[in-house]
Amino acid sequence: MRLRMGWIMMVFAAALAVTGAARAQQGVLTPAQSAAKAKKLIHEAIQALGGQAYLNVRDQVCEGRVAFFGHHNQLTGYQKVYDYNLFPDKERTEYSKKRNIIDVFNGDKGWTLDRGGISDMPAESIKQFHEGIKRDIGHLLRFQLNDKDLEFRYGGPDVVDLQQVDWVEVDEGNQLTVKIAINQSNHLPIQAVYISRNPVTHDRTVEVEYFSNYHKQHGIETPLQDTRTRNGQKVYQFFIHTCSYNTGLKPSFFTRESLEQQWKKLGGKKKKRKK
Repeated sequence: MRLRMGWIMMVFAAALAVTGAARAQQGVLTPAQSAAKAKKLIHEAIQALGGQAYLNVRDQVCEGRVAFFGHHNQLTGYQKVYDYNLFPDKERTEYSKKRNIIDVFNGDKGWTLDRGGISDMPAESIKQFHEGIKRDIGHLLRFQLNDKDLEFRYGGPDVVDLQQVDWVEVDEGNQLTVKIAINQSNHLPIQAVYISRNPVTHDRTVEVEYFSNYHKQHGIETPLQDTRTRNGQKVYQFFIHTCSYNTGLKPSFFTRESLEQQWKKLGGKKKKRKK
């Protein structure tokens, strides 16, 4: 163990030395140079993720297991999950092997199906869904890069999880800044930090997303492990078994009517709609 720890410390020290040298060589960039370097790194990341195939993704279907956590980062349980996305604002998540618990979001609407039937999603849940869209680098890279209000900055070299990375910062305004750690060797994002402030209370929230175990699926480099924390507390870990892209999902799959059809298949009686 001592030999192994010594080896790890040597690797870490060497990485820090390389980072320090890189910082010295980098010097001070003008805002224009910093923005240009950040955009170049983002372009390289997109190419590493699959290039035009990555940008052309319009729907995504993933299957795996999600681990949920409570206070003090204790594991509260695992759940089988089937996750369907029709970008940019439709998502359907089916839980358990029976797939008899389903959450659907469709723009500014949402519904949930459980053992009691179908009900409207609370307004707070829909708000959180839209906030989650903003805190997603896939949405940023595919749909927002041409937004003229975005500000790009190069954050400098660093060592993250014993990997040499370059940080890129994207200020989206509206109290949100996204920082992305991009591996210097393969140009894949390994971490994203979402920093937001409540416009009323000015409270700061920091969410960190970790991407690991990349595998190419249908031409897209896909992280098969996705972990998210919020203010230092684990929120979930998604262990993905498989992902498919551009499967032809229809908007009708993300409606209350689709849940009513599923409810009938499960043997339930139709529940009256809420006005």
